[in-house]
Amino acid sequence: MALTPKSSSKAGATFYDTNYGNFQTELYSEIRREAFGEDIGQNSWMTASEQDMFLDWLHLSTGKKLLDVACGSGGPALRIAAKTDCSLVGIDLHEQAISTAKSLAAQCNLKNGAEFRVVNASEPLPFPEGHFEAITCVDAINHIPNRPSVLAQWARLLKPGGRLLFTDPVTVTGPLTSEELVTRSSVGLLLFVPEGYDKEVIAQSGLRLLLSKNLTTNMAEVAEKRRAAREKRCAAVQQVEGDRAFGAQQNLLAMVARLAHEARLSRFVYVSEKIT
Repeated sequence: MALTPKSSSKAGATFYDTNYGNFQTELYSEIRREAFGEDIGQNSWMTASEQDMFLDWLHLSTGKKLLDVACGSGGPALRIAAKTDCSLVGIDLHEQAISTAKSLAAQCNLKNGAEFRVVNASEPLPFPEGHFEAITCVDAINHIPNRPSVLAQWARLLKPGGRLLFTDPVTVTGPLTSEELVTRSSVGLLLFVPEGYDKEVIAQSGLRLLLSKNLTTNMAEVAEKRRAAREKRCAAVQQVEGDRAFGAQQNLLAMVARLAHEARLSRFVYVSEKIT
């Protein structure tokens, strides 16, 4: 059955609520460990080694402030804060995600603290201009429709010389059918953009592109491993998610892996700097 924008949005909300509501269970943690190699609380395509590569580009240290947009469970951002000693603010639209993030933050007991808020990233953000040395958004910018205005806002929130890092996992690099697009966007609104679009928007936002890198192979591997790890525990996962939601998620992961392997829907990371 094809999803309308309204039904797709509802399905996406249900998926995220279920995922974050069970995030700290041993079942979901086992799946993450098997899929990613190391469980850092991620709900994206990012592995721990990939995040370590990102850290080399962000230049974070004691006293610097990081804003993580669409932080999810907060696990990856908390790992950054622990490794760099920076202060952290994480925002996400989903209340269950922020609740999980606050719980994990309390367990971490970071010296510089971590703040998590329920905020819609497509709307004006409640922070002063030039407040952050770094902003990250991993595998979530594709859920925000108004990219030029969003990037311009992020640029305003950065201090001169501050860095923005985001990944775009739905860059169109080949032909796609309507069925493939519907399956890929089954967890909510997605903005599919052509290759080169993100670089243009970065330049229009007053930022200087420092580097871009194709990370599609990693996404394909993670999608395959996540699907296999869930399938291995299908009875337990179905009990939590229900048969229909479980099947839909398995189909999505299979589609992500196939489109990535065939280089038709790709994932890129972009690192840019606010021009002083």
